[in-house]
Amino acid sequence: MTRQRDVFAVGRGQYENIGDIILRRPLLNWARAAGRLHVYVGNAPEGYDEGLGLRHGDVVYRSFRQWYAALLKSAWRGNASSIYKPGEIQLTVVGMKEHLAMLPAAALVRLRGGSVSRIGAGARNFSRLPRAIMWPSNALSSYTRWRDDRTARYLGFGPPMPDLGFEEGMTDEALAAAVHDTHRDVLVVSMRNDVEVAPRPYPPQEWFTGIATFAEREDLTVWVVTQVSVDNDRSRQLARDLGAELLEWPELSDHAAQEQRLRALYRHTRVVVSDRLHVIIAAFTEGAAPAGLQLDDDDKVSRHFATIGIDGVAINTSAMAAEDLAGALEEIAAGRAENLRHLVVARERLDAVREELAELLADAPHADAAEMVAVG
Repeated sequence: MTRQRDVFAVGRGQYENIGDIILRRPLLNWARAAGRLHVYVGNAPEGYDEGLGLRHGDVVYRSFRQWYAALLKSAWRGNASSIYKPGEIQLTVVGMKEHLAMLPAAALVRLRGGSVSRIGAGARNFSRLPRAIMWPSNALSSYTRWRDDRTARYLGFGPPMPDLGFEEGMTDEALAAAVHDTHRDVLVVSMRNDVEVAPRPYPPQEWFTGIATFAEREDLTVWVVTQVSVDNDRSRQLARDLGAELLEWPELSDHAAQEQRLRALYRHTRVVVSDRLHVIIAAFTEGAAPAGLQLDDDDKVSRHFATIGIDGVAINTSAMAAEDLAGALEEIAAGRAENLRHLVVARERLDAVREELAELLADAPHADAAEMVAVG
């Protein structure tokens, strides 16, 4: 009887952020196809596991120590592979702790014949010292694919790939039909608050006038949505000031249902306006034109879209006149069909990464387990 491969992955993220679920779920699905998935989710609130799409047969850990101990035990038997979590790598002293803690386990996995993969991660900052600290972790990885061109140039050890968030949403066939869809009648707006992390300025009056002007010209209903629960207060304020409809997320639970509500609205959306990358990506994968309207020069949105061949998505609107903003949105809306074609190509690149990961993990067949197991 052939042993079933153990694939260890981290599903823990910002529990208040559906974007973190959108990032992790495709990679967990890819990993599950190769063996029994051992996933660490931490002290996740109710609904987070369901949002991740965890299944019967997955071994779910609330305790990092228990997950780590199981990884070491399986690695010693020569039966483990591990996958780092996707998303932003915080290249700070605090952020480095996770990568330093994983070095012994990664080394043992490699020593005993397993693989260590880093797929869909990207740097948050680009200073020299953290890059040097990341070197051992990167050197131990058998397979590395970064989620944007700038991170790949900065950290090395592997080429870029499209962000994992581009994997989900409408099917390619539905997107092809959406290219010709002229009946979308919604403009979605969602802006960061992040009071406790990095408070964002509130948009100026010219911003509101530009949004309203564009919506009126295009005969669009404006909806303000919350995809990250800490943005809820800002969403309410934006909805009041725009005279817009509101889709909020008042309680940190029911992640899957909130994502379904958002995606249902995104499928009627012509243009999505946000400074949150995965709000834009989620709506884009449901057929909306992406508009990264920012109040600063941060390049996060622009570099992730540039990696799939789309430029001009991110715009610093802090000093933009209302008419100029409305005109910029008109240009973005006009480019929707061409950008959706880029999305289909991006998914072909993601399919290639999925196939390469499957080949890497294919040294033991997958066997279905009877039930999902909770540990810790």
